[in-house]
Amino acid sequence: MKMLKFIVLSLFVAYAVGAPQKRAALPRLDGRIVGGESIDITDAAYQISLLYFGSHYCGGSIIAEQWVVTAAHCTDGVGASSFGVRSGSSIRNAGGTVSGLSGLYQHPNYDADSADSDISVLQLSAPLTLSDSAAIIALPTLNQAIPVGADSFVTGWGRLSEGGIAPTQLQGVTVPTVSLAACRAAYGAAVTDRMMCAGLPEGGRDACQGDSGGPLVIDSVLIGLTSWGYGCARPGFPGVYANVPALRDYIATIAGL
Repeated sequence: MKMLKFIVLSLFVAYAVGAPQKRAALPRLDGRIVGGESIDITDAAYQISLLYFGSHYCGGSIIAEQWVVTAAHCTDGVGASSFGVRSGSSIRNAGGTVSGLSGLYQHPNYDADSADSDISVLQLSAPLTLSDSAAIIALPTLNQAIPVGADSFVTGWGRLSEGGIAPTQLQGVTVPTVSLAACRAAYGAAVTDRMMCAGLPEGGRDACQGDSGGPLVIDSVLIGLTSWGYGCARPGFPGVYANVPALRDYIATIAGL
């Protein structure tokens, strides 16, 4: 997952002295799958690789033939012309179809310090040809309830362990959702109502660097976008995701979906 998915020295210091009340400025890109397994793109055909000058940078999800959603921290301060989208491939930086962007719409309330409203909607330069390896993921309704303890499926090409290597093959892992109260017990007020959390109390399974912006799916519906966390798969620190039901109105405003 990505569990901070961005990591900075200040976060490690904060971790050493206890959970902070507010997270420090986030590092720029983090997030990967830890404790999962290799999967084929047909197992998560909605998954895309967001490319920065041709190389994998973040994850994302296909929400319509010409629309993709990712995390705002993946696009912050960067123009659409710097990005591409690779769809339909299980392999990082190879295969599938590469598309350019004709539009990049970052949530106007995104806060780089807090990662609040961590969502960007991307318009592709041409519609995708949908198939078993490139498919649309269903969207939730506005403010749809997220059941606590539900199995969620997280995918991406992020690091396999904190500070470890990135895989070539797409990875997937199942983690249970965590209540906001439990998540705030770990991170304090840093967890806002535009976030949701998932992970095991004992750690061991999570997203990591490189998984940022990628999907968290429950019952074939896109519920979360990999956003942040302390390290990767650490006990007591679940992964934090952008809450898609809470941000659903922005997708509707931009993409009309």
